[in-house]
Amino acid sequence: MVGQKIKISYPIFLVLAGLAIGFIPGMPNLKIDPNIVFLLFLPPLLYEAAWFTSWKDFWEYKGAIFLMAVGLVFITSVAVAYASVAFIPGFTLALGFLLGGIVSPPDAVAAAAVLKGLKIPKTVTALLEGESLVNDASSLIVFKFALATVVSGTFVMQDAAVSFVSVAGLGILIGLAIGGIFYAIHRWLPTTDNIDTVLTLLTPYFMYVVAEHFEASGVMAVVSGGLLLSSQSHVILTSQSRIKTVSVWSSLTFMLNGVVFILIGLALPDIVNGLGPNYPIAKAIGYGVGISILALVVRFLWLVSTARITQLFNKKTRERYKDMTWHSFVIIIYAGMRGVVSLAAALSIPVMISDQIPFPLRNLILFITFVVIFVTLVVQGLTLPFVIKLLNIPEAKSKLSEQEQTSQIKLKLIDLSLDKLKADYQYQCTHNELMVNLKAELQHSLIEKKDTIQAFKKGDIDKQDLKAYHEIVLALIQVQRDELHHLKRNKNFDDDIIRKEEWRLDLEELSVSSSE
Repeated sequence: MVGQKIKISYPIFLVLAGLAIGFIPGMPNLKIDPNIVFLLFLPPLLYEAAWFTSWKDFWEYKGAIFLMAVGLVFITSVAVAYASVAFIPGFTLALGFLLGGIVSPPDAVAAAAVLKGLKIPKTVTALLEGESLVNDASSLIVFKFALATVVSGTFVMQDAAVSFVSVAGLGILIGLAIGGIFYAIHRWLPTTDNIDTVLTLLTPYFMYVVAEHFEASGVMAVVSGGLLLSSQSHVILTSQSRIKTVSVWSSLTFMLNGVVFILIGLALPDIVNGLGPNYPIAKAIGYGVGISILALVVRFLWLVSTARITQLFNKKTRERYKDMTWHSFVIIIYAGMRGVVSLAAALSIPVMISDQIPFPLRNLILFITFVVIFVTLVVQGLTLPFVIKLLNIPEAKSKLSEQEQTSQIKLKLIDLSLDKLKADYQYQCTHNELMVNLKAELQHSLIEKKDTIQAFKKGDIDKQDLKAYHEIVLALIQVQRDELHHLKRNKNFDDDIIRKEEWRLDLEELSVSSSE
């Protein structure tokens, strides 16, 4: 609430708050079990991100998303590995790849929370959402192979490449299979809105646990299954189930995100205490800042070079990204913020390789990870709104405004309804008074929507008119809501009927507010 008041994105504020709380004298050191982070927090957060990702946008930009989520993760891991060996005393190539796998994936939750409410092109949002969905899987696979190399001392490139494909591919298949099972349950069993909501909460955990049991990618299972079920939500869920599910998930993910980001801050004191005398804190901070800058530079070079190469050789790519300006590239590069997955991966490094051999430089890797999270999330996150404001991003001319799109969609739906009445319910529309009124109402709405679209095309509606319209509609809704509150005292009206009308007004207000 304080973060909202001073206009700081809540993940940033919670990290800082956790950090401050952690250094209060007498506070017990918090030791986080990484298995809890991976198992308890990761599946629902990934599932929610996949559920609200546009499959249409994901598929349209799949090439760029793959290059960012897989190619960029590997290039960043390689760069971090060799830089670590060159500049950090005692680092081996295996430890470098381990650190690279940890710090390479930008965090879906952090980016979404920081970018919320900021004026950015929709193409940028689609690319960042798609990248953050898939990159966790590729980074964790790099991390696991590097960890196995440190423990065993052996690494075979061919085996690693084959294992990567099989782990990711099997994860996708398991996610789709379990998604199919839950699709059947929702579709053909007599569920209620409460049962549907509980099933959506169970689904990501089933996907993740089953995939990990078969040594596949739990992340890819949750993402692929989530995308499948979200694309079929109009079939498997009733309107009541959808409304309730969205409400429950909104509160749940907000709570989980809050806990996760405050845990990042609370974990630092224990990490600092484990550094030891060989690596002074000033030097360790320097390593972390250096790795953060390196990751930003690699992101810049990779995105610019791959964009130019693909657009040079592919005409369809040039057409697809014709609205992408240099402003968009700056935002994509700067929005690579690290978060919970990086912290959980670092914490999952074992303390001991065997009974007598401690894991080399574990505490230093943990500290560097925290510094990277702090620099990319707090520093970049705090300055990103100012960067976007300075960029003064031009509006995409080829796209219709949100209000115009809404009017055109409603026009198509009304048209379709009138055609259906004319084709199948001609008799009722002339003999049933309720149907006569419904038809007249639809015809009136049709005329109103056509006039609205025409006004947008002529340019008769400017931003001030639209703002005034929204304010008046919201004022009318408030008047109706106040009247419903008074009607609650009237014995002639049942409470459940009034509550339904209040819910209808809530949906209308939500529609106006989201358009605004």
